[in-house]
Amino acid sequence: MIARVHTRGIDATEALAEALGRPVSDQEGLTEYTVVAHWPGLDYCTPDDEQKAWTSTDWAEHLDDPSWQHHFAASPQDDRRALWHADVRLHPSDRTLTGPEWSEIAHRLARTASIHTPGDENGCRWIAVQAQTGRLDLIANLIRPDDTWTPQPHRLAQLLSNECRRIEADLGLITPRTGPDPAQTARFAARHTAGQDEPSVGSVEATAQLGQLLKRLADENTGPLATVRGLVEHTAHRLDRLPHAYGPATGHQLELIARRLHGLQQDLDATAATLPTSTRTPPPVAQLPAADRGRLSR
Repeated sequence: MIARVHTRGIDATEALAEALGRPVSDQEGLTEYTVVAHWPGLDYCTPDDEQKAWTSTDWAEHLDDPSWQHHFAASPQDDRRALWHADVRLHPSDRTLTGPEWSEIAHRLARTASIHTPGDENGCRWIAVQAQTGRLDLIANLIRPDDTWTPQPHRLAQLLSNECRRIEADLGLITPRTGPDPAQTARFAARHTAGQDEPSVGSVEATAQLGQLLKRLADENTGPLATVRGLVEHTAHRLDRLPHAYGPATGHQLELIARRLHGLQQDLDATAATLPTSTRTPPPVAQLPAADRGRLSR
């Protein structure tokens, strides 16, 4: 399960459209199977369960209302971008979850993000949308009814990622790899040492430098593969927001490419782990030209 926090926005329409995978509509009603969880105060706002007949436009307006009602509420950075959006995606091989399981995930992530506190019926408005296969979106307006801003914890992305690991363990879901595959590392090591004579000092040093070079190529923070993967993911996210049919489809294809790039990073890291270490500095790794990075990100 991979969590992603989006840049805060000023209206809910864009976030809800991305969660649905299509534009919001004043003709399309969203059922309880789509909106799988929401802030507790909603039941007091609509005592007759009228939200069960709301369209996606109605839901977007419901989330936008606090921004119109409280003109002076602002974030600690003194801005009015009150719409918070995050999504989590299951591993492609995960089983199909039930409605209650999606609801449990939504409430746990909402508590982690501090948009929901148990027993607080006057907290900020939020909903959880499960409209796309293997994906859950949380959307919240951080302006509370008392004209204050909902504080969120530092390192929020890391906290959400940690909670995802706990949810995976509790629900028996697949955890995405975050490092070299131990079995693969052992396989590469066996292949490297099988049938080899005792290496010379010079060959060990040369091999160690190549190992360092591979580690730099695979580095998650500064490696060129990580840069390319980041640009591909950024392009995929932008295409996901386009209403045209080719937008989401191409975005999904780019997400698959990004996963393969991540797999290549892991394979390189696993290979490098089997090689000897060295104190000598490896040759520099060629960086992606700035012009190419800018062209890909547009």
